[in-house]
Amino acid sequence: MKVGLLHPGAMGVTVGTALAESGHRVHWACDGRSAATAQRAAGAGFADLQTLPNLTKAVDGIISVCPPEAALELAASVVRSGFSGLYVDANAVSPDTGARLAELLGERYVDGGIVGPPARSPGSTRLFLSGPRAEEAADWFAAGFIETVMLGERCGAAKALKMCYAAYTKGASALLLAIRALAEAEGVTDALLAEWSRSQPGLAERSEHSAKAVSPKAWRFAGEMREIAATFEAAGLPGGFHEAAASVYERMADLKNADHPQVADVIERLLNEGASEGSSQGPRPTVS
Repeated sequence: MKVGLLHPGAMGVTVGTALAESGHRVHWACDGRSAATAQRAAGAGFADLQTLPNLTKAVDGIISVCPPEAALELAASVVRSGFSGLYVDANAVSPDTGARLAELLGERYVDGGIVGPPARSPGSTRLFLSGPRAEEAADWFAAGFIETVMLGERCGAAKALKMCYAAYTKGASALLLAIRALAEAEGVTDALLAEWSRSQPGLAERSEHSAKAVSPKAWRFAGEMREIAATFEAAGLPGGFHEAAASVYERMADLKNADHPQVADVIERLLNEGASEGSSQGPRPTVS
């Protein structure tokens, strides 16, 4: 098959590599993409068809791996181009957003969600799939480091699984980093770390690891947190926690692609941005 990849980011390029290792020809379009993306795609040997219309005319299927806030518009652009093949949306969006994608794409749509890091080792990364044509998409991945997991014919199941998984992993990281910033603001960091070492062993190290792992990617986590919040609210559950997590990640956005970020870098951004917001809103009201 000829498969179109939208787009070869850090995760997407490994999805494309798994497709190539499964015997498919992987194509992409450089129009509007960064030099770093072009370098990744060239290094992986993907064929550049320059524009989205060129891509959609040449391929049998498309897989979308993009920031969640771009998923709907990207799919709409593909539809406007006249594409009629199978379209796998593997983005971190809510089941409601998935339903809008299904309405837009019709029977071409396959519901997907990726769990795990960029697929560079066996057993690390899974692509969950659901919908009436999910088995067809699973067949694209006969080799490589992407494992496919089928969740039945109900569209939305793969999105729901992704939302549940990331609600904990990325949500917990945001909470942990916010706690470190709060402790610093209140002057109790040393005491907190000492107590963690006694009653919550490993938590201090986890906060340090979270800073290093999520800071370079925080710029694209805010949209995912809001999709998770919407998923909770659609189920009648509070979504405020993940709305707050989105704000945490937005404050870290300038650490995009940072080299070796430390928890101190995160704390600085969380507190400085918070101070700016507080000053723009005026003094806090007193409580009598």
